[in-house]
Amino acid sequence: MSTMTETKPAPRRAKKAQASVLFDAPGPKARLRNNILTLVAAIVILGIIYVVVARFDKEGQLQGKLWKPFIQGSTWTDFILPGMAGTLKAAFAGAVLALVFGVFFGLGRMSDHKWIRVPAAAVIEFFRAIPLLILIFFVFSGPPTIANALNREFPEVTAFTALVIALMLYNGSVLAEIFRAGINAVPRGQSEAAYAIGLRKGGVMRLILIPQATTAMMPAIVSQLVVLLKDSALGWIISYEDLLNTGYRQIPTQYGNLIPAAMVIALLYIAMNLALSYLATWLEKRSRRSRKTSAKTLGAGLSGEVMSA
Repeated sequence: MSTMTETKPAPRRAKKAQASVLFDAPGPKARLRNNILTLVAAIVILGIIYVVVARFDKEGQLQGKLWKPFIQGSTWTDFILPGMAGTLKAAFAGAVLALVFGVFFGLGRMSDHKWIRVPAAAVIEFFRAIPLLILIFFVFSGPPTIANALNREFPEVTAFTALVIALMLYNGSVLAEIFRAGINAVPRGQSEAAYAIGLRKGGVMRLILIPQATTAMMPAIVSQLVVLLKDSALGWIISYEDLLNTGYRQIPTQYGNLIPAAMVIALLYIAMNLALSYLATWLEKRSRRSRKTSAKTLGAGLSGEVMSA
């Protein structure tokens, strides 16, 4: 009768700091040095905050009367909420059009036909290279100026229309590159298997590549949409009634509280961006639970980089 020997689990060893690919694991002296540097940096930052707050207090910018307008309902109903509605309206319209623009030209740049691929690439590179502020100015005042020079009539371009078109052209060009990179991130074997079972390129793109690439692209798309939301603040330069215009220009004009207004408006922008990021994170987790993908997730920083062809 054979006896079974019971294997005992190996005793747990104390966890050691594992070395990274870029640097070795810090030893006791390095950890002590890092802790000291962290403490010094925290003291310096707290000192800077104290100096700034003390300076504001000395200049009278922290007085209660300057903050009182923000606890009045009329300030929110007359200035902040209408400005926030203008910001969200421009950002939403610009985001929808930029996504459509990005998909159209991103797929166009991946076309097998040169007469489609080359113009699409030219449009993407052209609008991605122009500063957004110049693009807003050109869309707002360029067509009427050209029409007047040619003695032709041209309908007036509203501030909302100019801002949305500029946001669409600039951010749509960046999103086109994100879409192209996301589709290229799907392993080639996925499309080869689809072609092997008789699917055409349209079916491969619609059924195989885009569903997998969407999940991989989500962080980069969200990052660019957050950039678009912040870029909508540039509309104040053409007097568009957004949160920056009503909150940072009109409220200080009424109450003389420039610094408090800047702080409140900055907090509202941060809250909107965090809400957008939270919504996108929820959508990404939901899509990953319901869809399997072999594509690697694109980093959020990809939206700000120049991606190679």
